[in-house]
Amino acid sequence: MAKATTKPFHAFWLFFPAAAVWAALVVPLSINAVLSGSGWPAGLLGAGHGHELIFGFALALIAGYTLGPQPWKVLAPLFLLWLAARLCWVLLPASLVSQLLSPAFALLLARYAVPRFQAAKKWRNKIAGPLILVLCLLSVIFWIAAAAPPDFELPVPDTRRIMMAAILGLLLLMTFMGGRIIAPAVAGTLEKRGIPIEARVQPRIEGALLVILPAALILVFMPLADSVTGLLLVSSAALIVIRTARWKLSYCVNRHDLLVLAIGYFWLAGGAGITGVRLLQGIDPLPALHVITIGALGTLSLSVMLRLAWQRARRTFPPAWQVHGIAFAMAVAVLARLYAGATPFAHPEALWISALAWATAYGMVAILLLTLFHHSQQRRK
Repeated sequence: MAKATTKPFHAFWLFFPAAAVWAALVVPLSINAVLSGSGWPAGLLGAGHGHELIFGFALALIAGYTLGPQPWKVLAPLFLLWLAARLCWVLLPASLVSQLLSPAFALLLARYAVPRFQAAKKWRNKIAGPLILVLCLLSVIFWIAAAAPPDFELPVPDTRRIMMAAILGLLLLMTFMGGRIIAPAVAGTLEKRGIPIEARVQPRIEGALLVILPAALILVFMPLADSVTGLLLVSSAALIVIRTARWKLSYCVNRHDLLVLAIGYFWLAGGAGITGVRLLQGIDPLPALHVITIGALGTLSLSVMLRLAWQRARRTFPPAWQVHGIAFAMAVAVLARLYAGATPFAHPEALWISALAWATAYGMVAILLLTLFHHSQQRRK
């Protein structure tokens, strides 16, 4: 019995379903809090829903993907801290406990996730660890900025700029990790068909992206540098498109999971490009940022969750109808949110279409993940 309790458990089986359920709940609840006039739940008003989608949902995704097998003495406190942070933030966002729990989870996650990337030798391979650390630290900075009194002497950026920086951090992380997932999978598929592929990781393009995007992340804290930030983002969009085109995905028509991952990767380019153009024009980039958080993050995260769960539970790839479904749902969600524009609550119908497409996709994937987990447990018996 003692051996069973100490056996490592794959973190994604715990954090992926929880993240999917949370994503499915947060967006509709945040819209209803405003449009209903109830103001409940208070933690999802204003920047609250963005806080939960980045420092709640996205960090849970990172935990599930990066932690790997862990003993329950690590996973249980980490997950319970995440859950307590989410509930307290949504219900009592103004309390000190709520404000402290999210940074506490982020720092504990960094404690376990970041060292897993330090064994790499090349600097490009080491970028994931520091980037995860930055995203976790941004949770702490957000708390300081939100809780700071008006006469606070230290120069702390406003919460809007912090959220923009966090989204660009996710853009960089998805660009790096997405490339590391897609490139070898495409290469393996083409090699089985006898088709040579020279452009795999594409270190020069990847290296350029790992210089350009961190620079954009830093400059986003400086409003006077918005033009430079915009130029960097447009440049990164072009590089992402070139990199994706060189993977010869047209030869992978039988691998629907890879094609949908590539769609998510193209959403990264679209989000970076549109955000960059809006910054160059001096226009509010908020609608464009949703191309990253809905189109790219939604498509890539759902694809990765399904892909990993199907491989672990049934040693196969997810069915075409599932990956096509999430690609369609995320396309509807992001286009509807773009239509709502910079004054989204003036277009409630578009917001609800976006929210329902998003919530339906994550709700269905949560059910699939739990079903696949049950199957994997039955097979082990």
